[in-house]
Amino acid sequence: MIYYKSSDEIELIRKSSLLVSKTLAVVAEVIRPGIKTIELDQIAEEHIRDHKAVPAFKGYNGFSGSLCISTNEEVVHGIPGDRELKDGDIVSVDCGVLMNEYFGDSAYTFMVGDVEEPIMKLLDVTKKSLELGIDQARIGNRLGDIGFAIQDYTEVQHGYGVVRELVGHGVGRQLHEKPEVANYGRRGKGNKLKNGLVIAIEPMINLGTHEVIQLDDGWTIVTADNQPSAHFEHTVAITKEGPEVLSTFDIIEQAIKQNKEIKELI
Repeated sequence: MIYYKSSDEIELIRKSSLLVSKTLAVVAEVIRPGIKTIELDQIAEEHIRDHKAVPAFKGYNGFSGSLCISTNEEVVHGIPGDRELKDGDIVSVDCGVLMNEYFGDSAYTFMVGDVEEPIMKLLDVTKKSLELGIDQARIGNRLGDIGFAIQDYTEVQHGYGVVRELVGHGVGRQLHEKPEVANYGRRGKGNKLKNGLVIAIEPMINLGTHEVIQLDDGWTIVTADNQPSAHFEHTVAITKEGPEVLSTFDIIEQAIKQNKEIKELI
């Protein structure tokens, strides 16, 4: 069943989503070569709990972290641990919170130090594809319009691989609600988008093949050819005024800029 939200419910989801964005901004302030992914996880969990919220991922189906931290060829669901980030890495950080009985969900792929130009382009294209997908999240359109916009830009125009096995989803009182929001599809196909639908749109785009495999840890998804993957995600409400992004990258990117400026001064 698909649940449509009232304006009051959308505001509660917005508050949760903004806390997610602020948590990712805290990660942006400290991410650097040499830091362990478990350290990022601990910092994020403390920030979430300090704001009277609960990390949505921690304990979810047995997942041990508060963040999903996926590096380079890892697409999503990477488990925080003792791995130290190094110069040239890209790191997808996916965060969810539960606050006031409603969830928020967002993800951002960070560059650690100096990243090679082709990988930087992958990140730029993936982030742009999210914007294009969001632009299709309008009353009267269909889910296939979102997927088509993402796939056409990333796969057709740029030759990247669009992950098929993992998709976006509805967001509300549950972290994962109906409908599924694929990053590929055909125009005019799928569920019609209606006022009050809140969805997480999250393109997962690979530099090489679209094919992925799951590691033996039961969680981490990696590209089948070990090429890098990028992941960006927003929680979006479909309203009569058009798509309304409830999370934000602005404060994350401001923190990235400040982090870079501080390093240049040192």
